[in-house]
Amino acid sequence: MQVVEPLERAAVSALRSRFAGHLIEPVDAGYDQARLVWNALADKRPALVARCARIEDVIAVLDFAREQELLVAVRGGGHSIPGLSTCDGGVVIDLSPMSRVTVDAQHRTVRVEGGALLRQLDAAAQEFALACPVGVVGHTGVGGLTLGGGIGRLQRKYGLTIDNLLACDLVGADGQRIHASADENQDLFWGLRGAGANFGVVTSFEFRLSPVGPAVTRGVLTYPLSRAAEVASIYRELAEEAPRELFLALGFGQPGPLAPGENHACFIGVMHCGSVAEAERYLRAVRATRPLSDTIQPMPYLTTQVAADEESAWGKRVYMKAAYLPALPEEAVLAMAEQITASPAGGDCSVSIWAMGGAIGDVPADATAFSGREAAFWVEMEAVWGDATLDEAHRAWSRAAISAIQPFIVAGNYVNAVADSGEEVVRATYGPAKYERLRALKRRYDPDNVFRLNQNIAP
Repeated sequence: MQVVEPLERAAVSALRSRFAGHLIEPVDAGYDQARLVWNALADKRPALVARCARIEDVIAVLDFAREQELLVAVRGGGHSIPGLSTCDGGVVIDLSPMSRVTVDAQHRTVRVEGGALLRQLDAAAQEFALACPVGVVGHTGVGGLTLGGGIGRLQRKYGLTIDNLLACDLVGADGQRIHASADENQDLFWGLRGAGANFGVVTSFEFRLSPVGPAVTRGVLTYPLSRAAEVASIYRELAEEAPRELFLALGFGQPGPLAPGENHACFIGVMHCGSVAEAERYLRAVRATRPLSDTIQPMPYLTTQVAADEESAWGKRVYMKAAYLPALPEEAVLAMAEQITASPAGGDCSVSIWAMGGAIGDVPADATAFSGREAAFWVEMEAVWGDATLDEAHRAWSRAAISAIQPFIVAGNYVNAVADSGEEVVRATYGPAKYERLRALKRRYDPDNVFRLNQNIAP
């Protein structure tokens, strides 16, 4: 177990005197719960968890960390895949108490505090049959998802989360408040949209909302893995002709026996955000492709948005590798299917492929720090397990799975799905031109690299 050095008492007392939230140290009741993050691989012991109730608390903690020369981690929802929202021996700025969501239905905008979760944003917007494109797990933090770009089920219709971001308020490394938008601190606003964790603690976001729901059409078609090439062909054809209202995923996984001799399966997942009648007409052909099971049906958008919450529950061990694909050739599909059959026991390994395009490509590639707008598909190889003795086997599977399709991928990556760190990894994620522009921004806004627990852009 990591031994945490005690903090200087006079400094902690001074911080408490100006702090309206809750400061939790290793000796305090509730510390073991407060230090947890979503991915159980990140088992860290910070010296202080500072649950901030207001912007002034964020400023106070940053001042304290700077004076005490302590490492700083920033936690919104705690869903960082590599566990970068916590640390050993440093300070965690926990924004979870700052979770207000305020909808302006008349102007179709919403203001969201930095500690809010996707399900809170979704629920508030759906009161007016509105939505912002966000991710697919309700207990994900709005902040982390947004600052990395934000892909999800509405992306082909309304773009990425950052494409609907109107403004941010943040506290910089020097403790000063900053407002960033298309009209103010434009360069910083560019960087916040895709590499934002590097530049400050974002305490609130303003988003554009669009009409969605309250009903959408969602479900999964399941097939035996032996039909992988055929199902991928069906999926490709569907993606080529799909309206923007249709989200499309192709997956390979381990659901258990579905048919004689079949222990693995492939899936086509859909969500249509247009009218139910329109969805039924469009999906009729794909539903006639003899799946083993078909769960496609109308349902509330809010139900869709929390459907994966239990499957993606806290406390599991998670590792993944991801990439962009310009196409989906049969050779790549067969390689992915083969990797599923080689996945280790004791966990749940899956391959997911999401269709990009649509509104994502309406935004020029250099308009934001996000990389990958030109890609046709995004793929992730995810391993989820519970036993620590199986760590290396599952990490090795994800690495082998991505290596198997290396000839078919293109440069760039979705930073929120990058599970490894290091300059080479980050440079490859953004590409040389964006990386150098981000470095210049980092030198301006965080020259001492206070915010280094992220996919870090070194100043």
